[in-house]
Parts: sequence; C-alpha cells; structure tokens
Amino acid sequence: MFLCALYGSRKIIVSKLKRVANIKMPENRKKYISEFIKKQAGELGFFQCGISKAEFMKYESEKINDWLKKGFHGEMFYMQNNLEKRLDPRLLHENAKSIISVLFNYFPEKTEFQKNNFIVSKYAFGKDYHFVIKNKLKELLKFIEDKFGKVSARIFIDSAPVLEKAWAERAGLGWIGKNTCLINKNAGSFFFIGEIIIDIELAYDKPYKNFCGNCTKCLDACPTKALIKPYTLDSRKCISYLTIENKENLPEELKEKFESQIFGCDICQDVCPFNRFSQKHSEPDFLPSDEFVNLRKEDWKNLTKEDFNRIFKKSAIKRTKFEGLKRNIDFIK
Repeated sequence: MFLCALYGSRKIIVSKLKRVANIKMPENRKKYISEFIKKQAGELGFFQCGISKAEFMKYESEKINDWLKKGFHGEMFYMQNNLEKRLDPRLLHENAKSIISVLFNYFPEKTEFQKNNFIVSKYAFGKDYHFVIKNKLKELLKFIEDKFGKVSARIFIDSAPVLEKAWAERAGLGWIGKNTCLINKNAGSFFFIGEIIIDIELAYDKPYKNFCGNCTKCLDACPTKALIKPYTLDSRKCISYLTIENKENLPEELKEKFESQIFGCDICQDVCPFNRFSQKHSEPDFLPSDEFVNLRKEDWKNLTKEDFNRIFKKSAIKRTKFEGLKRNIDFIK
C-alpha cells in the first residue's frame, strides 16, 4: 500500500524499478525496500543483513595492492586477476548501485568428535556452503522481484572477485579484526558472508567501530605466526591456506606446528573473545554426517579415494581433492 501511494499502481512500481538506473529514488522508498529486504533475509535464516553503496574502494585498493606486492597471497594468483573488479563492483555488474550483504551462522553444536583426532575447520562439517547460501540468496532475490518487479542483480558467495568482508564491514555487519576475519560484536565470526549486487538505490547502513582494542589473542595463538602483525596475514604461513589452497608440498619447518589440522584452521577464531557469543546454528545442511563424525585417526589414515568421494560428495572438503587431503594427513601423522 505504501508503494502504491507513492506510484499509483504495481504496474508503475515495476516500471519505475526497470528504469531505476536513470532516476533518483526518494529516500522513503529506499528505506521501505531496504527494510523489506532485511526482513525477508531474516526469514530465510540470515541472522543479519546490511546494505552499502556500490563504489570504488580506495582504502581497500591501497591495502590489497600492498599485500599482493609483498607476496602474502602465496599461490592464490586469482587474487591478482580482475583486481579492478574486486575494487569496483560497478565493473563487475553493469549499473550496480547497491550491495546487499548477509551473514549466515555455521557455528556447530558438537565438536567433541575432533578431540584426540584430526581436525577439520568447522565451516566444512556439513554440505558445501556455496550451494546452501547461494540457493538462499536466490530465494531472497526472488522475494525482491516478486514484490517490486524485475531487477538486474548478481549473487555471490565466495565465488567471484568480490571483497566480501570489506563490503560487509561497510554495511555495518562487523569489522575486520586483527585476525583478518569479519567479527560481529554480538555473534563472533563463525558465519558465511554472501552478497547480492543490484542495480537499485537503497538505504545504506553505516559501519560501526572496531572493538579489537588492545587484544592480541589471535596473533599470540597462531601456531605458525601467519598473523605477522595486526590485520595482516601472510597466507604462506597460514594452516588454512596451506591445507586447502596450496598445491605444493607442505613446509617441513612448520610440521610440528599444524596441531592435527588437516583441512583449514579455526585457531585464531576460537581464541577470539567475541566468539563466546557464538550461537549454535539450526541449518540441517550444515550438520555433519554420522560417517564423518565417526572417523578416527586410523580411519583418516586409511581413507581411500572411494571413501573420500562418498563421505565428502557434497562437502567443501572436496576443494582440496583426495590427494591434497592425504598429503595433509601424511604430513602430520
């Protein structure tokens, strides 16, 4: 009713959105659409949603160029590709006006099965998050179009040249902490970030302050000292990078420091004081299978390719491939 009062009919509303790239949207209309998007995001299970303006990221440009220049990206050469698109979403999606960022909790109920066992990062316990979150973002986009008409938009979930943590920070969903993770004051950091880049102007949220203060627990806890200083990660020393992205042999000088980690690493998050606020997720797709939970060290060591393909068929663990996982296990066993 509110929008009809502004524009007279649904037909006119749809027409207005189709031509939105060429008009200045009233502030009350931006606010109405933004509030609707956030409400629908909540109903889909995203515990927080924020919106930022699509524009060139000057601060991030200086920081990422320095990071790349120092070689801290290791073999992640894709970080150098399409850098201009990473820094300006308007080059990634034509007529981009806004970036809708969402957070989805994956903090698990149970982790005891990893005691005295090999350790897998919590985000990989269940079904590959790329599929789960992407489907939910598709639903959110459909809600938007069903309500307001056709829009031009693209969905991203860690799958394209998008600085997702930076956009979420700009959207007021948290701050990038000293461990380089996005931290939410009320929920910690065990969540996935997704985006919809869209061609309509919306009401933009404001970032909130960094609450890391003088804390250095993440830097102190990192066993390989990959966090070389606050807010700076040298991927070449990071267990998560080494066990997943790295395709070469693992560095012998770090062998005693892996602490049973065979896929990813949560140490810098586990020690973060804000993760005491983490709540157990309620997403069935992120629950570990019984077969996965029941794997013990000897089972991991004797894992066959057939076992790998069956147990991790829909898992993010497939990213490292069977050979990569076996390399990781053999390195620390």
